[in-house]
Amino acid sequence: MENGSSESRNKARLAIMELANMISVPMSLNAAVRLGLADAIWNDGDNSPLSAAEILPRLHLTYQNGSIGGDPENLQRILRMLTSYGVFSEHLTNAGRKYSITDVGMTLVTDSDGLSYAAYVLQHHQEALMRAWPLVHTAVVEPETEPYVKANGEAAYAQYGKCEEMNGLMQKAMSGVSVPFMKAILDGYDGFKYVEHLVDVGGSAGDCLRMIIKQFPNVRQGINFDLPEVVAKAPKIPGVTHMGGNMFQSVPSGDAIFMKWVLTTWTDEECKQIMKNCYKALPVGGKLVACEPVLPKETDDSHRTRALLEGDIFVMTIYRTKGKHRTEEEFKELGLSAGFSTFRPFYIDYFYTILEFQK
Repeated sequence: MENGSSESRNKARLAIMELANMISVPMSLNAAVRLGLADAIWNDGDNSPLSAAEILPRLHLTYQNGSIGGDPENLQRILRMLTSYGVFSEHLTNAGRKYSITDVGMTLVTDSDGLSYAAYVLQHHQEALMRAWPLVHTAVVEPETEPYVKANGEAAYAQYGKCEEMNGLMQKAMSGVSVPFMKAILDGYDGFKYVEHLVDVGGSAGDCLRMIIKQFPNVRQGINFDLPEVVAKAPKIPGVTHMGGNMFQSVPSGDAIFMKWVLTTWTDEECKQIMKNCYKALPVGGKLVACEPVLPKETDDSHRTRALLEGDIFVMTIYRTKGKHRTEEEFKELGLSAGFSTFRPFYIDYFYTILEFQK
């Protein structure tokens, strides 16, 4: 039996249709990245509105038979859909629809260091990861095994370590995300001011350390600590030593320890072990500076809350069924259980929060 007004029922049906078809959004974004639409439209800062037919020649597409081409109508369909999500801006002219880049679309434009969020999009949509998504429900039914493991036969990080292409894309994705985030926190957080020896746990290619040392020359030594197969691919960085190891066994000593998006991908007990090892590696007064997504206490429909909750489901599906995005209170309890005496959160970035644990 139907309840409510005719208008509310219509709105409900429309809402569920949008949700059911929402796979079109990430897959169209993936297509936009693969086609190189952002760089083509941005055109080194020109960003003049272009029609789909005008964009196509800039994409350098070739058919399997070797001829150059592309379908402007299908390209326009992708552009229109992503325009509705703020990636592109649409301009209706006498000559038809034209498109330019928005601030959201700019995150996909390659910068002077060769970085953007494009690799992050591609990393999320790799074939191995996509195979896990139809199995999300199994995280409820059989939480002891990740959907990714069910789909691929082994854990995601294990596959990254074995596959050079996956590992390379992961490093590029993390660099593309880390650099703009680090610029934001370095402008608003001075917690590295008196640190001389800094350890980055799970530092991947070392981008965060490189930026911290540049901003805070008082940091005389940086240790980029990650799995041996990860740091083996890391580039040389002045003032940074790459060190391979296992954070569940021990962590290198330093005045302070930094980590970004590490605790999120592990269970509460695993986080306690990581944090206890950090505690042991710090002197009295030393601190652990963790940058993690922090869930709001109440659920709403803001972009921030949705991004955080979407990321939470990603972690549950790909990395750990009981790894998760946590609330501020949950992080505080983890820190206290590991031995840290004080806890302070700093809300500087919209997605990541700086969590300071002091010994």
